Amino acid sequence: MNKYKICVYAICKNEEKFVDRWMDSMSEADLIVVTDTGSEDNTVEKLRQRGAIVYVEEVKPWRFDVARNISLSHVPEDVDICVCTDLDEVFEKGWRAHIERVWTPDTHTGKYIFNWSLKADGTPDVQVPYSKIHSRHGFIWKYPVHEWLCYVGEGPQKMVFLEGVVLNHYPDSSKSRSSYLPLLEMAVKEDPTGDRVSYYLGREYMYKGMWDKCIAELKRYLALPTAVWKEERCAAMRWIAHSSYKLGKIQDAYGWYFRAIAEAPHMRDPYVECAKMAYLLKDWPMAFLMVEEALKIKEKSKVYTNMGYAWDHTPHDLGAIACYWLGMYERALAHAKAALEKRPDDKRLQNNLALIEEKLKSCQQ
Repeated sequence: MNKYKICVYAICKNEEKFVDRWMDSMSEADLIVVTDTGSEDNTVEKLRQRGAIVYVEEVKPWRFDVARNISLSHVPEDVDICVCTDLDEVFEKGWRAHIERVWTPDTHTGKYIFNWSLKADGTPDVQVPYSKIHSRHGFIWKYPVHEWLCYVGEGPQKMVFLEGVVLNHYPDSSKSRSSYLPLLEMAVKEDPTGDRVSYYLGREYMYKGMWDKCIAELKRYLALPTAVWKEERCAAMRWIAHSSYKLGKIQDAYGWYFRAIAEAPHMRDPYVECAKMAYLLKDWPMAFLMVEEALKIKEKSKVYTNMGYAWDHTPHDLGAIACYWLGMYERALAHAKAALEKRPDDKRLQNNLALIEEKLKSCQQ
């Protein structure tokens, strides 16, 4: 017999292709409640056929927090545990048992592993902690986009780690991000001292190629007294560096990469990104140095600001190229082999390895 009444709740729009996979994954819950915000395909019908309780709600003007709060309001009052997911997310089997093993009646939130992206072989790429499993009462969603689950209950919040709970994300690349920028600008206007939305807005400016605005907003973020999370501060400095490079301000870019390294020296990302820039500039000594330092870091931090390319073939690939142009052919060979081990079917890496091997032979003759 189950210890708690568990409800999965979600918002959706035009996601019929995900319905069966998602419902299979969420079927360990006692009930599944979905708020559809205007699908024009068969999402609603398919969800109902599979047993979900579906409400159709129009949210105008669109805000993710409003939609999430409406969705949460449809969860019955007698539910013990709420599980918020999206239709492009899938739990690994057995998630309910893992929750019930550690949950207690006074628990408010459960933290678990979220694989934001997966490699081609199905192993985690970007992996972060998530906490969208919560008690029925004492929570609201906040911010128009990149919405955040906020505890507003009485007394201190009790959080438990839900060991064994893993949620995998299979993003729909066809979905547009066009609404994100105006919603983030709205969020910052509503909460100008909010470090989280300021960071996201600066990053969004970078995604849009709005380099000056990215730099200005992220400098404002770094000056906020609440912006103290070193990994996120490091990421902000990395985006400023990248934007500076795009504006042709090379010394500024190097300076910001060095600041990012000083902020979070345990993260590979600033080293690898600096090495990538040095590669583009043909600054081979700098590329070599950054790769060597990056590869000394053996443990990947579980934060959302890390990037998969800091841990795939990229560092060794950059190292092989830098060492080749520095005349360090044996080290280039070692890097090239290591890069190919991580991506054995890559023709360019195969060709690079062959080129380095040929160069070594000619030097030894």
